[in-house]
Amino acid sequence: MSENIKKGGISVDAEHLFPIIKKWLYSDKDIFLREIVSNASDAITKLKRLDSLGEISLPEQDYRIDVVIDKTAGTLTVTDNGIGMTEEELEKYICSIALSGAVEFIQKYEKDESGKPQEGIIGHFGLGFYSSFMVSDTVTVETKSYTGAPAVKWVCDSEGEYETFPSEREERGTSVIMKISEDESELLSEYKIKEILEKYCSFMPVPVFFSNAEDIEKEGEDKKEPEQINDTTPLWMKSPSECTDDDYKAFYKKVFHDYKDPLFWVHINAEYPLNFKGIIYFPKLNSDFDPIEGQVKLYYNQVFVADNIKEVIPDFLLMLRGVLDCPELPLNVSRSYLQNNGYVTKIAAHIVKKVADKLNGMMNTERENYEKIYDDIKVFVEYGCMRDKKFYDKVKGSIIFPSAISGKMLTVDEYLETAKEKHENKIFYATDKKVQAQYIGMFEAEGAEVLLLDRTLDTQFIQTVEMDREGVKFMRVDSGVDDVLKNGDAENNEDMTALFKEVSGNGELEVSYTALKDEKTPAVMNEDEQDRRFADLMKLYRMDGNDVPGKAKLVVNTSSALYKKAEELICADKKDDAKQLLKHIYSLATLAHRQLTADEMKNFLGDAYELLLKL
Repeated sequence: MSENIKKGGISVDAEHLFPIIKKWLYSDKDIFLREIVSNASDAITKLKRLDSLGEISLPEQDYRIDVVIDKTAGTLTVTDNGIGMTEEELEKYICSIALSGAVEFIQKYEKDESGKPQEGIIGHFGLGFYSSFMVSDTVTVETKSYTGAPAVKWVCDSEGEYETFPSEREERGTSVIMKISEDESELLSEYKIKEILEKYCSFMPVPVFFSNAEDIEKEGEDKKEPEQINDTTPLWMKSPSECTDDDYKAFYKKVFHDYKDPLFWVHINAEYPLNFKGIIYFPKLNSDFDPIEGQVKLYYNQVFVADNIKEVIPDFLLMLRGVLDCPELPLNVSRSYLQNNGYVTKIAAHIVKKVADKLNGMMNTERENYEKIYDDIKVFVEYGCMRDKKFYDKVKGSIIFPSAISGKMLTVDEYLETAKEKHENKIFYATDKKVQAQYIGMFEAEGAEVLLLDRTLDTQFIQTVEMDREGVKFMRVDSGVDDVLKNGDAENNEDMTALFKEVSGNGELEVSYTALKDEKTPAVMNEDEQDRRFADLMKLYRMDGNDVPGKAKLVVNTSSALYKKAEELICADKKDDAKQLLKHIYSLATLAHRQLTADEMKNFLGDAYELLLKL
């Protein structure tokens, strides 16, 4: 059998490969410029590394990359003063697809004492250079090695046919001259090239200059100097101790084009084994109607990779904005790679920890300022706690709620401490200060605290707290009347109950009688907390937008003078007067509990006018 086995290697025909490169190497053709400039940056990084290791000795000099468009010649040129190449190196690295000089260089020079590769070299694949053929008819490379070897020129057409011959270049480094194809003529526009450079190269570690050949050749006042595109030391590459609040704010506005200051930020500088840096910002939202779509920009050694990489950020933090520089990820990273990568999972977990640490730090050391911004960030915090139990466990001591009475901000523990003598393990809250003002006033009169949870997410979030705090129960003020406001029990009044059912038009109305401490209020509505939560949940799923009133019990206050007045009318057999009074009492109790429907409001006003006529 072994005699029939044949072995061989796959051959690649450049004639057939180049059309594929031109069309399919990258889905976004603009990336070609990122690849060519990144190669230039690598060439300078390699040279500086050799200098630092004592392999060579170079005079003090300014390293730079120049990007020049020449509309007359129809070319786009990228030039560096880096390591350069000999003819043998050019033949080895440029003429062999996917043989990356960066990988070989890292293996030889870029290892630390433990043998782990150092960071700094951008390209790891060897295909980046060939992206130039996506937009060019021909590509010319002129290069001179730092070794002093003769300069060489290499010219290749779009079919993969090339020629190599001596060059007159005198300066060390490399120029990549792309003869832009007619279909890509917009790449000879200053605006277009600056747009690409600012997107992909704004934070390159080597200065990148852009110019127009026509402007360089001009004399006198008309001559324009090349414009530096990038900031070589972006904020995330610095130590937090080196950055001021103004620095963070200015960087945020520059990168995310937001005129508003961020609320706060988290500067991340994770070392081995994660090895990534970044800044996460909490943006200021003007209202609940502001768009809350976040934006996280991913960089690789200061080279822009992609906008809004959701896989690197936990889903509950996607509303935030930030930059992450992850040199452990490949430059040409795919979403499928991110979704199935353990390193990415660890990055996300570390970000969650740093955000939690920041919240706790502000709560413990800057509480006054923390309370001022909490209303703006609580949507992030509460949603995050609902999505991630570990995040909730880290920040639960820093979750605060405003008082509907005093406005003071309280944690769950602080609330329970003030309430333990009145209603232990029960937390009363209001969802609408106006609609529930009567209930809030009654609780305030008894010295009981009421929290304000006026967003839909708030009332969903409290279930997370209840699951964590065994025995603790949140109760809306209209569900806890008997707990705090009760002064004593009272007997049922069957005659009055029958009239209440008649005037309300609800034969199933549940009526109870209690002596409340407040003698002014004749009756209130009391709705079971769990029943109401279920009804609220159902409303979220209704598609017609109509609210269905929940099932509430009418609690009649036997301490009220109006109750006694109604009782007198019933005893005196003044049934019509009693019905009119009881109907108004029922309407007032309903109005204090929820918004009236259109028919209810119409009838309430009509009844009120009739009562006024009797005065």
